[in-house]
Amino acid sequence: MYDNQELDPIRLSTDRSLLDVPYVYRYLHENMYWAKSLTYEAFERAVAHSAVVVAAYDADADNRLAGFARVISDCATFAYLTDVFIVEPYRGRGLSKKLMRFMMSHPDLQGLRRFALVTKDAHGLYEQFGFQPLHDAEKWMQIKGN
Repeated sequence: MYDNQELDPIRLSTDRSLLDVPYVYRYLHENMYWAKSLTYEAFERAVAHSAVVVAAYDADADNRLAGFARVISDCATFAYLTDVFIVEPYRGRGLSKKLMRFMMSHPDLQGLRRFALVTKDAHGLYEQFGFQPLHDAEKWMQIKGN
């Protein structure tokens, strides 16, 4: 488990036993454009098989979920950041940057050859952590499902 106690009263943790997966799913499904077609079963499997899952909890509010992110990775060469969100009442407080700093410093995500993500509207946040548009996009291919 990778944990950070210095964010007071927000605690960032990779401890999956603390995570309320049904709540995270509902929040994603109801509030995030990219998760509208996501089923609970698929999300539950995705969380279980993600290399790193980080949640932010508010210690002053009964450890209420304040934010979430996960990374799909082989923990050696490639990682994909996804499902990043900050719960509405916690936005505008710099929590997304704290969550990203925490995620980017995770020991399992060091020395990767490529760290990717897809975003429609948060380029400014991710650029602060070194993410850039693909310069070799013509080499990438995909099978796009639902």
